[in-house]
Amino acid sequence: MLEYFKTILSKVSFDRWLFEKELRKALKSLVNEEISKLKEWCYDNFGHIYLNILNKHFDQQSA
Repeated sequence: MLEYFKTILSKVSFDRWLFEKELRKALKSLVNEEISKLKEWCYDNFGHIYLNILNKHFDQQSA
């Protein structure tokens, strides 16, 4: 599932709304170990574009 969501997020990264929607789906579907890997991957690949979205959703996961 992790690789699936990486592919989807890459494909929708052109659109802020779609990216956030798919990130929410991923976080609901993945287990903690996969979420940690997704978090690292997202910040590496999209941190320069969607830092606010990533911080918002990954901070909620930690809470």
